[in-house]
Amino acid sequence: MTPNEPAPDTTTEPRLTSLAHGGGCGCKIAPAVLQDILRGMPQAAPFADLLVGTETSDDAAVWRLNDQQALVATTDFFMPVVDDPFHFGQIAATNALSDVYAMGGTPIFALAIVGMPVNVLSTHTIGRILQGGAEACRAAGVPVAGGHSIDSVEPIYGLVALGLVHPGQVLTNRGARPGDVLLLTKALGVGVLSAAFKQDRLGKDGYRTLKDTTTRLNSLGARLPGQPGVHAVTDVTGFGLLGHALEMARGAGATVEITSNPPTLPGVVDLLREGVRTGASGRNWASYGGEVELPERLEDWRRDLLTDPQTSGGLLIAVAEAEVAAVQGLARIEGFSAQPVGRVAEGPPRVRVVS
Repeated sequence: MTPNEPAPDTTTEPRLTSLAHGGGCGCKIAPAVLQDILRGMPQAAPFADLLVGTETSDDAAVWRLNDQQALVATTDFFMPVVDDPFHFGQIAATNALSDVYAMGGTPIFALAIVGMPVNVLSTHTIGRILQGGAEACRAAGVPVAGGHSIDSVEPIYGLVALGLVHPGQVLTNRGARPGDVLLLTKALGVGVLSAAFKQDRLGKDGYRTLKDTTTRLNSLGARLPGQPGVHAVTDVTGFGLLGHALEMARGAGATVEITSNPPTLPGVVDLLREGVRTGASGRNWASYGGEVELPERLEDWRRDLLTDPQTSGGLLIAVAEAEVAAVQGLARIEGFSAQPVGRVAEGPPRVRVVS
């Protein structure tokens, strides 16, 4: 399309979100179901250079290339969480790159994963999705160097994201220690806002909040390797804060305590109290609720917030208490507010919600 050529009329196309049965990280298979599926997979043969594989439910695989470099490799894709095609592409790509950052990696390039109903959506709309993904990659300083596309019933977009990290400084979800403080770099409530959007209950301010938080790169992660006191990192996505905290607890062999009052995006609490929530929130709780202790009197909406699926959520960082201020200062430089949401304690690998 030339600069003077008018944009195609796409007003007769259906809303992107109307073409998908789910959206964003709420599309994820429930944790318990995923465990059942993976239980039948044969164990991979030992590879000396495979530093991180499937054994710990970590954010990405890591392969040692040499004494100074390890390759971080991940893939992430989902169906639309918003109707604007450019924003959908941005959000999906930002979310995929997050797994590289969560391992302490610096992205180097990406490949696009594209599945589109080509008889329903115009080439202009599909092109805008890809442009949005390319823009997120440009902001991360990496190219989209290729990819693969198919004709699909539902629109699907995401990336294979690759990055580099020093093999001796890989960040995983396994290293948390009793006494560590847990910091979260993005407020919760993306799933609630996306559910409100689908119900036409989200105003312009709420949509701006949704778009801004989900398109903010977790670039802080690339600055954490070698940072004193940083023991474990993961990003909070489809399984909610409790689900990803539980993975951290299992990796550490310790109890993780999570506050019942975490930082929350504007407007989310009111929507929760009005009954707005995603189906994934309930599926998450059904999957791992047996390994979570709740206070005697905890409102249902607070539990739903803690299990709310976070599309392109923040980093959950386990850091020694003496180094919290230093990590928070580093986060501020990257434009994040790293707020305490809990701590690691002696005990069995489970999660305890505290008032």
